Amino acid sequence: MIKGITLVRQTSTPAVYDTLVSFFSVLGFEDGKSWDFEASRGRPFLAPLGNLEFVDGTSRAAADTFIEVTSLDAVRQVVEVWLAKHLSAAEAPKRISETIETSWKSRVFTAEPIPGTSFAFWEWADPLAGKPVALEGDLTAQGMKFAIIVARWNSVITDRLLQGALDCLYRSGVRKDQVNILRVPGAWEIPSAARGVAETKLVDAVITLGCLIRGETAHYEAIYNEVARGIGQSQQDTGIPHTFGVLTTETLEQALDRAGLKAGNKGFEAASAAIEMVSLHRKVAANAAQKVESSS
Repeated sequence: MIKGITLVRQTSTPAVYDTLVSFFSVLGFEDGKSWDFEASRGRPFLAPLGNLEFVDGTSRAAADTFIEVTSLDAVRQVVEVWLAKHLSAAEAPKRISETIETSWKSRVFTAEPIPGTSFAFWEWADPLAGKPVALEGDLTAQGMKFAIIVARWNSVITDRLLQGALDCLYRSGVRKDQVNILRVPGAWEIPSAARGVAETKLVDAVITLGCLIRGETAHYEAIYNEVARGIGQSQQDTGIPHTFGVLTTETLEQALDRAGLKAGNKGFEAASAAIEMVSLHRKVAANAAQKVESSS
């Protein structure tokens, strides 16, 4: 069975070897196992994916080595800096082409670190091209049931988080009678309440809302770690999605900003994530049921 493919280029001189090694070293490839013997030396550059392609056509490709990247403009900047460093101001622009759109729905440019040796760098115009369509949740929440656990401590913040969460749920089609709000004294009590309501299996997701401000408590980190651990453990043990809307900030001003003043509303975000996770869980279950049915 085929395991991999390696394209070997033998350089004409040691100087050319050093130049190409320098060029590819700045591009972000994973280093392979180099060797330096008396008779030869080599420097592999590794990529997650390798292909050998044969093209039937009359037009000649701009290069025989095409390197797929995920951020073409950033790679181009790196190449331009390298060329400017190693070539004269007049020569460097001649060794790199314009970035163009291709007929195969991609963007590409070529670079020539050594005269007569060109490499093409490209990315898909559509970032999802060539990738499987992901299974993901929708943000339509009709028929879903939620529990919101909200701490009374720092209520000037948590009430804003609650309002944001309710706004998201109602906008997404949830009826008011499908939302259960449970108030607890503080963030420390959130995991216990979250597990209790999740274990009933009467809700599809649990939204947790609270606020911890470092300046108000000396044991801030101890509380935060236990709250986060408890919520995560409850989600894993019950199989009911839990979303984390517990703010951890340095000051009251930061908390207000994250509760709808300047930096969005964390309660709204937590509710949105809960809707998406319920939808995703349902799709996964539906797909599993279809596979079982088709195999029987």
